[in-house]
Amino acid sequence: MNFFNLFVRKDINEGIERYLKEENAVLLDARTNEEYAAGHIEGSINLPIGEIDRAGTLITDKDVPIYVYCRSGKRSERAAAYLKGNGYTKVNDIGGILSYNGTLVK
Repeated sequence: MNFFNLFVRKDINEGIERYLKEENAVLLDARTNEEYAAGHIEGSINLPIGEIDRAGTLITDKDVPIYVYCRSGKRSERAAAYLKGNGYTKVNDIGGILSYNGTLVK
């Protein structure tokens, strides 16, 4: 881990741009079901952090690009660490939806 990356703030908007350019990429929302229902980024899959151990049933290809977000960035960080620790090779923690500039869907 690069020590200086600890101070780099993730930009969810830049992360979404990268996600949209990746073929077969998965956009994973680590918030609760209720938060997801209240408004989420179009095309995302809801997998609450408390259920992250179900990732293998939802995302079977461990080499597919995965972009993870949550509300503020804490849960997405935990979810990304779990995924990486379980063999997923292209995991991107893109931070929190609080700074998202796009339109949310319900």
